[in-house]
Amino acid sequence: MPEQQTPQAETGPRPILPILRLGPKPHLVGSKCGSCGAIFLDVRRVACSKCGAAGNLKEVELSDKGKVWVFSVIHQSFPGIKTPYVTAVVDLPEGVSVKSNLVDVDPEELEKNPQKAFGMPVELVVNQVATDRQGNPVMAFQFRPSKS
Repeated sequence: MPEQQTPQAETGPRPILPILRLGPKPHLVGSKCGSCGAIFLDVRRVACSKCGAAGNLKEVELSDKGKVWVFSVIHQSFPGIKTPYVTAVVDLPEGVSVKSNLVDVDPEELEKNPQKAFGMPVELVVNQVATDRQGNPVMAFQFRPSKS
């Protein structure tokens, strides 16, 4: 009887969510309806919620730049999570919104001057936030104020 080999587990960085692609240029992905063109922040969607078309969705790369729609400064969180931090809803040019943390911002400054955040141009960044059981880095996306 031939010896069966156990498949080797992949190693390397892991995205924390299925909408994050790491590759050479990290980016978010969504689904685009081939019938009406609607774009969704979801790669597991099987039907379009705008026109009802099924099976006609393809994965598309989303922009790495957006604008802050709304934000909140978080002062209380789970044990081990440093506070305060800023969470926000970021609007992407494709017409989808994504919830994420903002980094490289001063939470106290945004609380004092919230108008600085609303509409703020931001860009996608990817950082290691954990390590999985096999020792691989777990990567999450966040946004920071745009440098351009």
